Amino acid sequence: MSGDPDRPAVVADTVSKAFRLPHEQVSTLKERALHPLRRSTYERFDALKDVSFAVARGEFFGIVGRNGSGKSTLLKCLAGIYRADSGSIYVDGRVSTFIELGVGFNSDLAARDNVLINGVMLGLSPREALARYDSVIDFAELREFEDLKLKNYSSGMQVRLAFSVMIQVDADVLLIDEVLAVGDAAFQQKCFDVFNRLRDEGRTILFVTHDMASVRRFCHRAMLIERGQVTTIGTPPEVAASYVDMNFQSTVEEGPGAEGPRSGEGSAELVEAWWEDETGEQRSNLAQGSQCTFNARVRFNRQVEDPAVAVVFENEQGQPLLATSSEWVEEEVGRFGPGEEVVFSVTLDMAFAPGRIYASPWVVHHGGTPVMDRRPRMASAVVTGAHVTGGLVDLPHDVRLASTDKVLQASSQVGQR
Repeated sequence: MSGDPDRPAVVADTVSKAFRLPHEQVSTLKERALHPLRRSTYERFDALKDVSFAVARGEFFGIVGRNGSGKSTLLKCLAGIYRADSGSIYVDGRVSTFIELGVGFNSDLAARDNVLINGVMLGLSPREALARYDSVIDFAELREFEDLKLKNYSSGMQVRLAFSVMIQVDADVLLIDEVLAVGDAAFQQKCFDVFNRLRDEGRTILFVTHDMASVRRFCHRAMLIERGQVTTIGTPPEVAASYVDMNFQSTVEEGPGAEGPRSGEGSAELVEAWWEDETGEQRSNLAQGSQCTFNARVRFNRQVEDPAVAVVFENEQGQPLLATSSEWVEEEVGRFGPGEEVVFSVTLDMAFAPGRIYASPWVVHHGGTPVMDRRPRMASAVVTGAHVTGGLVDLPHDVRLASTDKVLQASSQVGQR
């Protein structure tokens, strides 16, 4: 490893990068001949705007953001593929990049030739590249295809080959884009094992990904970019939560045609329903694991004695998640006249799986009949969370794995944090 151990391995200081997007492209000679004086007009697109951060030596640093946020552009600027329009970049040590599938490969050459050429391009001597060839091919599991030209490789095979070359280089800083998603599950696990090894060896890794589970699993810190600007730098759970919230910003509004047919005899009516977070602020997105409250306001049109209000919460597939009723409260509710209103509230720790949930409240007379008003899917909210198990709910729980002879034991706390 090179350089002062107390000095950051990677520093970006107010880095900006913009592109010119043509409004109209002239792609043929005929178009140019017919319109020789036509001037092309452009629109400026700011891919990066004053991006600043520092990565310590030996740190596994995640870079996350939605499509088009500038993550890959930032990585290309760090790798020297793009020149930043302004700002400065400092990278201490040999850099190995894994940014775009097939970059540096010649599709008309076989795997052996591409491995040797790429190894030299990444800083190995020809002798070193040749000595490590067998390790590259074996890790990529492409021994039977080593004489096949790359143009006949699938995208997954090319990913395996490119990643195998990258990890054979004795680089101090690794820049890895999300192209690993192309590989199959078995090879991804091999890559994750390599990540663990490289992290333990103290390599500096900048990892672009959409997978929040990988961010929480590998990264020491992470950064969230949105529209070319840094919005959050912090711990993996903090950044993962911000990323999930950001992704749901465009979906927290009511879905089209969400509410079902209304029914009831009209002695009372459900006027409005809403969700609140633990601070009492009205929200349409709710963080998994936090306390929240569902509220429904009821107005009475005729005199009613001891009414009951109930609600069922369900997911997008219509599967019921929780049902509760004010009838389960032992004390009497009382008598209400025309024009009077009450608010029905249910407070809970949000244990539902991430996704949209719907609330279907109803009001009934004492004893459960008849129904005065029922509004299926009257209100909805989006549960946000980076921990996805595949279940309907995600309850805090303990998991323990122990060998039969009690020699090897492992215990971990999983579930909501």
